[in-house]
Amino acid sequence: MRSSIKKDNLKKELESKDSILACAREFNMVGDPTRLKICYLLCRHKELSVGDIAEVIGVSISAVSHTLRKLKKADMVESRREFRTVYYKLKKSPVVEVIKDRINHYENI
Repeated sequence: MRSSIKKDNLKKELESKDSILACAREFNMVGDPTRLKICYLLCRHKELSVGDIAEVIGVSISAVSHTLRKLKKADMVESRREFRTVYYKLKKSPVVEVIKDRINHYENI
């Protein structure tokens, strides 16, 4: 009987944790191969233009722009405009640091 009460409390605790949902959203953001490729490039280069990213990963500028908007909404990248060209770079955040760490880990294997 006591065990089921504890389990019920644990279930309620998980249901009310907004932090778990926020963390899941952050990690889902880089679960997509295109987003991860963009993050990889931005880990390795201070900033890149949308056009350069599109050319390197072989997708349309529209697709890259759409993906970068998602990353910006997730507060993972920031942008600056120089005339008609938009440049992006990674922001400093815990999830970005994890991505950098994991990329470095797999490159050193």
